[in-house]
Amino acid sequence: MHFKITSTQNPKVKSLMALEKPRERRKQQLFIIEGQREIALALEAGYKIGNLFFCDEIVTESELATLPLEDKLLIPVSKEVFEKIAMRESTGGLLAVAEQKTHRLDGIRLSKNPLILILEGVEKPGNLGAVLRTADAAHVDAVIICDPQTDFYNPNVIRSSVGCVFTNQLAAASSDETIAWLKKNDISIYCTYLKASKPYHQTDFTKASAIVMGTEATGLSDIWVKNSSANIIIPMLGKIDSMNVSNAAAVVVYEAMRQRNFQVHK
Repeated sequence: MHFKITSTQNPKVKSLMALEKPRERRKQQLFIIEGQREIALALEAGYKIGNLFFCDEIVTESELATLPLEDKLLIPVSKEVFEKIAMRESTGGLLAVAEQKTHRLDGIRLSKNPLILILEGVEKPGNLGAVLRTADAAHVDAVIICDPQTDFYNPNVIRSSVGCVFTNQLAAASSDETIAWLKKNDISIYCTYLKASKPYHQTDFTKASAIVMGTEATGLSDIWVKNSSANIIIPMLGKIDSMNVSNAAAVVVYEAMRQRNFQVHK
């Protein structure tokens, strides 16, 4: 185990804090994980942990021992240093640096009757994190983000997903690539769209399906509408015509799972 770090000017601390910036995460292909549960889920998913920073004034030895990491990766820090490096308040005294994975369409393993959730142009990390929680709860096959700027490893995505960024199969690709991949795998495309649509609960999701969501501001691009097997809509009975994308995803995904009798196919 390393000597305890007590200075916020320590090179390891400075290197760690640099990863708060998206550009540095992309450059180093590293990211930060805060919290025992999130770190455990990352390890279970096969992520490689570089260093684990911990504050022995906050975390207990038994809690630390639950993470199967070599002593040489464990770096103790003072409470002052930990408060400096932690981005949220309830991290439990644990913070890890991990290597990013490559999320490609050809890496997705499909079940016999897949259910895919697709987001085009997701705008806020908190929304993406909330969608990932729903995807994990419903055990969808994969979540695909059609936005080249997507950062799965934004700390706010990890936080708001409560670690579900590690429990879902993920891919990032262009809309063209994703549509071609869906057609190749005989997966029907159901787009949430305001025009020429039928209510989501009248749509058959029992066969291989992809549910596609756009942004609240602009909706889906034309390429998705043109390639849609059917357009679906969530009836809005109030004065506004849309809901938060994470809420909309939960409504439609759980209708699909209801139709499938909440059976998970392998």
